[in-house]
Amino acid sequence: MKQFRQLYGFMPYVSLFLCSLVVACGTEDTAKKHANKHTHGALKKAQEVVKGPHGGRLLQNGDFALELSIFETGVPPEFRAQATQNGERLKPEEVELEISLTRLNANGSAGGNEKIDKIKFSPYGDVMRGDRVIYEPHSFVVTINAVYQGKKYFWKYDNFEGRTKIENEVASALGVKTLIAAPAVLHETVNVYGQIVVNTDWVRNITARFPGLIRSVAVSIGDIVQKDQALAIIESNESFNQYSVTAPISGVITQRNANPGEHTDNRQLFTIMDTSKVWVDLSIFPNDRHRVRTGAQVSLEMPGEDINSHTQQVKGRIKSINVTARPDQTVVARMEAGNKKGRLVPGSFIKARIAVADHAVPLAVKRSGLQPFRDFTVVYVKVGEQYEVRMLELGRQDREWAEVLGGLMPGARYVSENSYVIKADIEKSGASHDH
Repeated sequence: MKQFRQLYGFMPYVSLFLCSLVVACGTEDTAKKHANKHTHGALKKAQEVVKGPHGGRLLQNGDFALELSIFETGVPPEFRAQATQNGERLKPEEVELEISLTRLNANGSAGGNEKIDKIKFSPYGDVMRGDRVIYEPHSFVVTINAVYQGKKYFWKYDNFEGRTKIENEVASALGVKTLIAAPAVLHETVNVYGQIVVNTDWVRNITARFPGLIRSVAVSIGDIVQKDQALAIIESNESFNQYSVTAPISGVITQRNANPGEHTDNRQLFTIMDTSKVWVDLSIFPNDRHRVRTGAQVSLEMPGEDINSHTQQVKGRIKSINVTARPDQTVVARMEAGNKKGRLVPGSFIKARIAVADHAVPLAVKRSGLQPFRDFTVVYVKVGEQYEVRMLELGRQDREWAEVLGGLMPGARYVSENSYVIKADIEKSGASHDH
């Protein structure tokens, strides 16, 4: 019997019976008076659990007693039980035992808000062994029915962990948002660094049409000019007529090599750069070269801005990939990016993500809804006005989605935004499983 363990204080996958009120009686009516008594946040903590001689939960009704434990050595968590009469151990085959676990049903399917797991027991050595795995979360109403020598015994208590109740209006005011767990497409990316450079397709070097004397200059370095705007007045050496040097494109004056009284001498007078379109030269490392293709979508990470915010992201596509490597063995992949707001400053270094593959997965949740809970990564499902933890087995992830391999059923409604509100309320109430 050394393998018996108490119902709280176990390692993960072993049920912790917090927040419980055991009702040892002979009728179901009396037990119902004590079941399902919720407070905001969860049920209040119950009285300390009475332990049996083997460290399990001890349930008593007159001279009859049942010690119930969860066994996990070498097997998934399962119930083990042994009964006594007047302190004398009974043989397992002398007692009929059945336990029902009433859980929240968050599967988004028919059957209402509750789901009942029935566990039947059979002799196993000198104990009774349950026929079902006690899967996480260990949050349920426990109903126990035992029969010995024709007499029925009944217990019922609440065992809630990772559960809380918040009214819909309150949750809405706190910014809690939910989604339905469903298929999604994950975008696999590689992270790269790069530099913003001038798009030379939109640079103009301006000279005078005819040699002459510069009579006036209307612009300075840094001025924004419009197409056909006059930049300078030149007096022709041949005709002595004056004519205007105008801007061939809209943009910014980046160079000025003209002053009144000087001769043009066929030199470059101005440079105009249109920075509404820039290039981003991205450095692709050898291990990623075979994955990056022309036309691949790129998302730039703007300094000081949230890369996950779709309204803030600057996106574009790979226009070309260099065929030669640089001394550091990287290859340049060039992206053309719009820059009407002027956030991309040529010469600046930048981080980026290049999409390399898409993966359709049958079930995924928003990463913004994930929270740590004990040793698990979890989401909180919503059933009515109740929220309860669901331990997840996760697969592939991108910036927005996480593939769910286990722990959550399709159609379940879960908290996708501000899930920390639920986590904080559960921690405040103490409705957690202290393994």
